[in-house]
Amino acid sequence: MEILKVFSRIYVDPLNLYTHIKYYENIFDAKCKMIIEHPAGLELAAVGPILLIAGSEKDLKPFKDTQLTFLVDSIQEFQEELDKNGAHILSEPKEVPTGMNMRVLHPDGTIVEYVEFKRNLI
Repeated sequence: MEILKVFSRIYVDPLNLYTHIKYYENIFDAKCKMIIEHPAGLELAAVGPILLIAGSEKDLKPFKDTQLTFLVDSIQEFQEELDKNGAHILSEPKEVPTGMNMRVLHPDGTIVEYVEFKRNLI
């Protein structure tokens, strides 16, 4: 059971997504490793430790309470461990375009998305 990467989420206007990608590529001296379309009408881009999430205010609203994204090697193992340690599973593991995800409320009040990629996208 391992956290492979931690992303800080930044929510942006879709019209400026590529401007934001370029900005973060410059400050992290890293290339954008992933751009995907999400079925909820969003576009996601990963640059270094940043996950840019682009969409309209309406489309972003259900996602804005989530503060971080953890890429993990086994969502099932994390679910079991989180259950034992006082976390509350807000959304059970489900299939998403990148693999599997779940949303979790940590005991400190932080909402984290856990993602297990079906293949190495990053």
